[in-house]
Amino acid sequence: MSGVTDLVHERRQLTGLAYRLLGSLSDAEDVVQEAYGRWYALSGPQRDAIASPGAWLTTVASRICLDQLGSARVRRERYVGEWIPEPLPGETGWISDPADRVTLDESITMAFLVVLDSMTPAERVAFVLHDVFGYPFAEVGDVLDRTSAACRQLATSARRRVRAARAPAPARGSAEVVRAFKLAWEAGDIEGLVGILDPEATVVADGGGLAGAIRRPIEGGERVARYAVDLTGRIPALTIEETTVNGRPGLTAWRDGAVVAVMAFEVTGASIRRIWAVRNPEKLRRWQAA
Repeated sequence: MSGVTDLVHERRQLTGLAYRLLGSLSDAEDVVQEAYGRWYALSGPQRDAIASPGAWLTTVASRICLDQLGSARVRRERYVGEWIPEPLPGETGWISDPADRVTLDESITMAFLVVLDSMTPAERVAFVLHDVFGYPFAEVGDVLDRTSAACRQLATSARRRVRAARAPAPARGSAEVVRAFKLAWEAGDIEGLVGILDPEATVVADGGGLAGAIRRPIEGGERVARYAVDLTGRIPALTIEETTVNGRPGLTAWRDGAVVAVMAFEVTGASIRRIWAVRNPEKLRRWQAA
């Protein structure tokens, strides 16, 4: 590619790549901005000598993400409570690509992002670049400064993690299951919630020390059901609405005209296996205008 117009078009893919690597759209946008800054800091002859500006930007952005992933592990040790990737509202333009819709759609779900977060930085970069975006291992090696064979091993290890965590497809529509959960929750129907939740269901909340949230996961369908009903009892005037979270059916909780929680779900069979509830207001800024 050449020209400013082509480079602007690269921004969409770079943002999608960086979000999948970092789990934060705000951080992803900062990475892309820095990558473009480095491009325009080159002299004219230096830019002209680069055969593929898009590939150059991808390499630079990936290396910036790799550095951030290393430092993120240190920051997480100081994070208050559980850390959950930043949830995205609605149909974000770069969530999917018609050329590879199934792979890219799955790679943006909360369940998938949580698995990515369990990987080492090198595994995550190798897997996302190769398996999600289709970059050859030779180019992945340029980013990680490793051989193609080493990058292939990293991606293989990452694939094992994905396969181990991948849940069976829901027997009925995820939206129907999430809607049934919402109705039972609003009605304070513990028995109904237990019937919708997997017996080993887990809820994880992220308040980041800035909003009230459980510090550790709650496990077990009945415990999750009782927690949900108790929560609405303690928070008056809470309104629950159906929405799309990272391309999947989810829920938002509103109070006094603002989103105070975003919930993503993993549905298996006809029941809910996992719930991720984001309460950290810094991760909900985009939802206030969604």
